[in-house]
Amino acid sequence: MSEDNFAERRQKGRETAGKLQNACEEAGRPLDWFEGLYKAADGDAAGVPWADRKPHPGLSAWLADNQHLTGRRAIDVGCGLGDNATTLQNAGFDVTAFDLSQTAIDWAKKRNDGSGVDFHQADLFELPGHWIGAFDFVHETYTIQALKGGLRAAAFPEIASLVKPGGRLLAICRSRPDTGEVSGPPWPVSLKEMENFEKAGLQVETFEEFEVEKDRIIPHFRVLYRAQE
Repeated sequence: MSEDNFAERRQKGRETAGKLQNACEEAGRPLDWFEGLYKAADGDAAGVPWADRKPHPGLSAWLADNQHLTGRRAIDVGCGLGDNATTLQNAGFDVTAFDLSQTAIDWAKKRNDGSGVDFHQADLFELPGHWIGAFDFVHETYTIQALKGGLRAAAFPEIASLVKPGGRLLAICRSRPDTGEVSGPPWPVSLKEMENFEKAGLQVETFEEFEVEKDRIIPHFRVLYRAQE
């Protein structure tokens, strides 16, 4: 797809995301907007607001400093077009990746053909039983912040359930203060909310705040958790 008018097409994608999210929530199907958005994008990554066609810089930087943790079984939560999953695979992990949207998975398989990543369509809230407690390393970037309300609260223990005893979870998200109004999508995550991973049985190993610069400076959290043996 041409780079011409990318910013304009990306803004249209953001507007479409907001409209679809509102419509699906009103219709009582709050997760359907993800599949609707990928379909509406019609093969143009600009139409998916979080699809930057490259790995998240917070993940790339972390992998460069933590190569000793690679070489294990990993899963990428809400993989979208697969850039983070492929980066994990290239770093030495054996990667499974999933997304709720079948269109996203079909797109990811096409974009990353030959990468070695095992892509699946799956629902975070109806995870395959054989995935529970099965992964040495779980990667989550931007899934939680795409959810709100009860689904958002429920996402933390579901993601944590994928980590095997002694395994690790790396969570990267846009951050916000614990108080104040927030609009979305996306809805940045507060430090108080991140404590839900600890309530799910994980322990904080490292905590970092960093910034991503796009059209503005965006604050982020990057937290590495570990499950008890």
